[in-house]
Amino acid sequence: MLKAGQAAPMFVLPDADMELIDIAQFQGRSSLILFFYPRDGAPCCTLQATDFSDHEDEFARQDCRIFGISRDDCLRHAEFRDAHGISVSLLADEDGVVCEQYGVWQAREVNGVEKFGIVRSTFLIDKQGVIRHVQYGVHAKGHAMEMLRVAKEINS
Repeated sequence: MLKAGQAAPMFVLPDADMELIDIAQFQGRSSLILFFYPRDGAPCCTLQATDFSDHEDEFARQDCRIFGISRDDCLRHAEFRDAHGISVSLLADEDGVVCEQYGVWQAREVNGVEKFGIVRSTFLIDKQGVIRHVQYGVHAKGHAMEMLRVAKEINS
């Protein structure tokens, strides 16, 4: 699992429109919030993505770009985005490499069986590419506002 103060792993992933997003392009220009979520369409995942979208302008005033990441493919992301009016970029990590790099692909026990999945997690990365805030095991409700507060603190 990653910690604040570490260099953020760099990656390139496709978004819902199949455009490749290289997060290194934002270094020196914008802070980033990466929120990892289990799957498109699940109630808490929808709440989290729409909440970040609702406050995207406020994050932009903090020079902060937001990216949601799950293992869903680009087409599913596009359907999810369009069905719920999501404006933040959704990135497809179909093979799970970025989830592994960020330590969000974890085992958990479900009814006595070990299953792997994404632990809802968020990372705030500063303009220099350093992780400034890490939160694993996020609760979706109110999380976007909590991250906005953290972004304001870091940028002040």
